[in-house]
Amino acid sequence: MSEVFGENNTKKEVLKKLIKKLHEGADLEQVKKEFNDMVGEISVTEISKAEEELIKDGMVPEKIHKLCDVHIALLRESLEKEEILTAPGHPVHILMQEHKILLKFADDLRKIAQEITDKEKNVIDQLKHIEEHLKASQSHYSREENVLFPYLEKHGITQPPVMMWMDHDKIREIEKNLYKIIDSYEKTEFQDFAKNLKISAIALAEMLSNHFYKENHILFPTALKVITETEWTDIRKQFDELGYCCFTPEPAKFAMEQTETPPAKPEAKGMVQFEMGSLSKEEIEMIFNTLPVDITFVDKEDTVRYFSQSKERIFPRTKAHIGRKVQQCHPQKSVHIVNQILGDFKSGKKDKAEFWINMNNMVVYIRYFPVRNKNGDYLGCLEVTQNIAPIKKIEGEKRLL
Repeated sequence: MSEVFGENNTKKEVLKKLIKKLHEGADLEQVKKEFNDMVGEISVTEISKAEEELIKDGMVPEKIHKLCDVHIALLRESLEKEEILTAPGHPVHILMQEHKILLKFADDLRKIAQEITDKEKNVIDQLKHIEEHLKASQSHYSREENVLFPYLEKHGITQPPVMMWMDHDKIREIEKNLYKIIDSYEKTEFQDFAKNLKISAIALAEMLSNHFYKENHILFPTALKVITETEWTDIRKQFDELGYCCFTPEPAKFAMEQTETPPAKPEAKGMVQFEMGSLSKEEIEMIFNTLPVDITFVDKEDTVRYFSQSKERIFPRTKAHIGRKVQQCHPQKSVHIVNQILGDFKSGKKDKAEFWINMNNMVVYIRYFPVRNKNGDYLGCLEVTQNIAPIKKIEGEKRLL
């Protein structure tokens, strides 16, 4: 093998060349043969690094994502030789147990779609049951996006999380369409309903199967290689904070063996003096947490520095976000909007950006404000999020308690 690679021609470099050939339209079977002859087996770390370097070389993430399943077909045999061994209670164990259950729901849905012959009440009941659990699965993706991905990024693994988040958005789109089909059960001609259901069920089953394979054989093994035991303990705590799916098995959430963490440095005592008064550290923190809005502060370097912990937080935040670039906290498709808002604030072009969306019986009002010092210098961006549905219902006056 050393004759093939030489000193500067590693497996990773050969893999990059083969991936480029695939993108240029080369025959998959021929490239597979070249892979087996020249590479044979390759570690998940080398695969991750190869994709990272392709991005740095100018290949856009969307392009790699589009043909990611082709890459998996190329690497599948090598990947299947890697085993993931984690005990119950470990975050990876929890996620993989949820994968199995979600694949079972997808398979049940596919069978119903293939066997349905007419509109029967028990069929819609089964579909509603599956829909309920698919909606609950958003907790699974949220834990990955808001906890696991940030820890991978801290260790320099940035592109695999981007790819997986793109998959998550695709899954959400397929599921959203599926819910519309199920809701149309009574209003649609049976033949049209059955056809649409079958198409959506097959799309979901294939998407979940491919996505979970990539996570089980690339993302999770990479995470297990780079994330420390102490960090896994922190990740599990943050998983617990965000909560689990209604179908997450209790044995999977078995208490994780605690890794001793370094003692925290003692906090400085005393008051913080402001222009119009003074407050203790505890008072400042509790005031922010008591406000009926969610607050997130991003500094002038676009790094998330702080978020409040209000009782009814709308969008998930965990301490894994702290120190993360704000662009990495959003799906790839909306990063350009984030950059536009921050650019307008830094240049002084705008002093506010606002959006409002309907979500889960809430009207979510999202506002962004530039934070400047007395000289007008840009210090960062403040995000303020609030459910204004109760406010919109207010009429007349209320002058008495």
